[in-house]
Amino acid sequence: MTTTRTPRSSGRRATSTRSAAAEGTDRARASGLSSRAFNERFQAVVDNVGRVIRGKDDVIRLALVALFSEGHVLFEDVPGVGKSMMARAIGKSIKASVGRIQGTADMLPTDITGTSVLDQGGSFTFRPGPVFANILLADEINRATPKTQSALLEAMAERTVTVDGETHLLPRPFLVLATQNPVELAGTFPLPEAQLDRFLFRLAMGYPNKEAEKEVLRAAARIGPIDTLGPVMDSEEVLRMIDWAAGVSVAEAVLDYIVELCTATRDEPSFVLGAGPRASISLLWATRALAASEGREDVYPDDVRSLLSAVMSHRLLLAPDASLRGDTVTAVLERVVGRVKPPSLSSARRG
Repeated sequence: MTTTRTPRSSGRRATSTRSAAAEGTDRARASGLSSRAFNERFQAVVDNVGRVIRGKDDVIRLALVALFSEGHVLFEDVPGVGKSMMARAIGKSIKASVGRIQGTADMLPTDITGTSVLDQGGSFTFRPGPVFANILLADEINRATPKTQSALLEAMAERTVTVDGETHLLPRPFLVLATQNPVELAGTFPLPEAQLDRFLFRLAMGYPNKEAEKEVLRAAARIGPIDTLGPVMDSEEVLRMIDWAAGVSVAEAVLDYIVELCTATRDEPSFVLGAGPRASISLLWATRALAASEGREDVYPDDVRSLLSAVMSHRLLLAPDASLRGDTVTAVLERVVGRVKPPSLSSARRG
């Protein structure tokens, strides 16, 4: 069956008739990984972060799917539910550099990217900002001004920073975990659609259930669990897992399903802004990482459906009359999904 590659690979379609097992063996030899090993290492990070973030394994898994598909995550929820703690826990679970910025109205773009300073020898030297890290926590990003928010655009989309005409490469892996509160909106600057589109997922933590909150209270009575958290993998292993996920097979039938879903959002009258090509590419990358996290080398239609809301909800804009009717993006998206017939499971598997 024909497979595809992401734009980060050669872009050529595989036409080999070799078996899936043979292809998987070759990839395992090249990367030192297998589908089972990927699943086990992925679960190790989930369990480690779960020592701090109780009862939210589903959100943890989505955040890690973003990491292994080289996307970025916007956590949007009320204060005190663990958004920033989640970002810190992921950073501590990986032996990698972590940067942090706190959104404020007086923050400047150079507070994120860095700037050139005059040294004692009379020449200018570039001093990197906090964005030069493997994992960047951008806390309360909507409290920064639009000019400062835009400083993240190039970094998130291109993985580069340009200062004084010179372009600097950001390290790999590079993951932005941004947070914003949907309440206390005085003095905030809503993120424009162009910047929201740079985030792979927009996730909500939600309140913990009773048992999970009791676990939080027990842990809080002792030393903070975040302070005892250690890494379970290093950045080199993360890169190997990113490359492995990029090689997960996607059948033509599943590609057609992704395109049909995105096209349906553009034709939906309740949306004035449908999903663009970046949304469909993001959905493709995310489904590959999700399949790999479950120990599979094929993307299933259920992977597409399960990630659709997280990938699309912040990229779609309701029409005014739909808002007046009390519609929501999620409700309209569910109707759209119901009208698009998914491919059969057999057509999504490799031969």
